[in-house]
Amino acid sequence: MALWTVHGDGRITDSETVAPQERVSWPLTIGFGVQHLVAMFGATVLVPTATGLPVATTLLFSGLGTLLFLVITKNRVPSYLGSSFAFVAPLVAAREQGVSAQLGGVVAAGLLVIVVGIAVKALGVRLLESVMPPVVTGAVVIIIGLNLSHQSTSNFAEQPLLAAGTTAVILLAGVLGRGLLFRFSVLVGFAGVWAGGLLFGAVPSDRITALRDAAWVGLPQLHQPELRPSVVLLMLPVVIVLVAEVVGHVKAVAALTGRNLDGSAGDAIIANGLSTALSGLGGGVGTTTYSENIGVMAVTRIYTTAAFAFAGVFAAALAFSPKAIALFGTIPPGVLGGCTLVLYGLIVLIGVRIWMDRGVDLANPANAMVGGAALVAGVGDLTIEIGDLEMGGMVWGSLLVVILHPVMRWLRAARHN
Repeated sequence: MALWTVHGDGRITDSETVAPQERVSWPLTIGFGVQHLVAMFGATVLVPTATGLPVATTLLFSGLGTLLFLVITKNRVPSYLGSSFAFVAPLVAAREQGVSAQLGGVVAAGLLVIVVGIAVKALGVRLLESVMPPVVTGAVVIIIGLNLSHQSTSNFAEQPLLAAGTTAVILLAGVLGRGLLFRFSVLVGFAGVWAGGLLFGAVPSDRITALRDAAWVGLPQLHQPELRPSVVLLMLPVVIVLVAEVVGHVKAVAALTGRNLDGSAGDAIIANGLSTALSGLGGGVGTTTYSENIGVMAVTRIYTTAAFAFAGVFAAALAFSPKAIALFGTIPPGVLGGCTLVLYGLIVLIGVRIWMDRGVDLANPANAMVGGAALVAGVGDLTIEIGDLEMGGMVWGSLLVVILHPVMRWLRAARHN
């Protein structure tokens, strides 16, 4: 049996969408895979750079984790699994204990996520809806998009002309373009302005030198994890954030495709836990479903998992080429800022759409007050230090809405009984 059915004759018109278990012609599918690759690359590399873990190893397990995710979810949930920003604070806090201890924390977080996924799969949609109803999942999606907006705007301000050019090309191609120009609007804007930046000196000379000196082929560094209770405790908030991100991703894809994917939520959580644990066992950062790629799907209306499979293969292959990693290191910040300005904005609107489609009652104080507090914590990037651990807005916003909403809803219901 074929993994994907061919959509029509393999070509697409401007008004058509391609479902997750369909594919277009192989050349187009590979092109969409490259588009997803460039969308995820900057963030996936940034997390290991910030935490001291090897970039190539993280990239390798990111690609393998994506393929594992597609297998476990039976091609129903299109996603790319990139480095999770939720790991940055605890991994930085544990940096003095060494790489092995950091990786032990990643493995522990992955195993705990698997346990949650098994519970969701065993107890079904009712558990999911009781703990994470639409008001919660929609808020988590909005928090992800708005919290990441700081990264986008800082990159934009660093090179405003390049950023404005990237945004303009993507918007013009995505709004006014037709055919392949419309479908590849993100790739056209990203790659076109990136090439222009290389030609006109927008890339620092040290990165050009690193590109020239990098070897064509090299093996990723592998490390063994070491479980330490102190580091494992740092990872507990990350587990909640990862589960919330994955469920939010499933809900966002369901909103985009018009399909009920609640039955796949348990599989998606388990897959992300396995991917994270596998990455930690080899030397990489924990993974999560990537919001950048949701934005790409929202722009193109192409949801085929075949494109993500190719992106996963490409990422794993690039991990064996220091030259290729150095090439991606020449992406100007302005290009990333201009691209993510559009993609992160689309993520926010997907969260709003979840609220609208599911008829979330914002007149209900439990919804309005808890959801509002969580959004402000996430958007304002609320950062609090607890001992050696510094947790940012995405963690606090997700924790607030995931933990407090069911509690406030139960208290409100008890009061009226």
